[in-house]
Amino acid sequence: MVVKTQQEKVWSGKFGKNYTDRNILPPEELDQVYIDRYGLSRTFLNKEFIENKINKNKKILEIGCNIGNQLAIIQKMGYKNLWGIELQDYAVELAKERMKDANIIKSSAFNIPFKDSYFDLVFTSGLLIHISPKDINYVLDEIFRCCNSYIWGLEYFIPEGYETVVYRGNDNLLWKTDFSKLFLDRFADLKLVHKKLLKYQDSDNLDLMYLLKKT
Repeated sequence: MVVKTQQEKVWSGKFGKNYTDRNILPPEELDQVYIDRYGLSRTFLNKEFIENKINKNKKILEIGCNIGNQLAIIQKMGYKNLWGIELQDYAVELAKERMKDANIIKSSAFNIPFKDSYFDLVFTSGLLIHISPKDINYVLDEIFRCCNSYIWGLEYFIPEGYETVVYRGNDNLLWKTDFSKLFLDRFADLKLVHKKLLKYQDSDNLDLMYLLKKT
């Protein structure tokens, strides 16, 4: 199903370009952002969640990869078969320049352009938080459809319900919930493999990293 939401329009325009320009980070700087936020690097978290479960040659897709910051860290870990989809033209072009050995395609999370069960691991990092609660099931369905083994995520977290967060003056661009629970409630043949609550060092905010597996 092709959906064109208000959020897609915002992120594919100037607002999204400004976000991209603020977040052009090499792997070492992104790791430091995570250390400053959680006390743990992204590389450390990646190793904990996927290094012993996903072979380095398996197909990995990031939904909403922007310029490939997360993919670059995974590539540095030795993973070779990397793919990303991104809505914003500007970010897609930058990602292609930065990630010469990855496959970056312009597309929406509502319409992932790959066949069923094509990827061994499909992941998001701060993507689901920007999907409206009324539309989120479309994206969950697409992620589940194109994955044959693992779904991995790092998203803002609250234990119950949905919370709207004002983001740069907008109250319709960011939400918190337990996204792992949304997946598990919707798909009976998913199981939780691992999860980790990550507390911010300067506040009581929590993010959740989770790994789910098709049974």
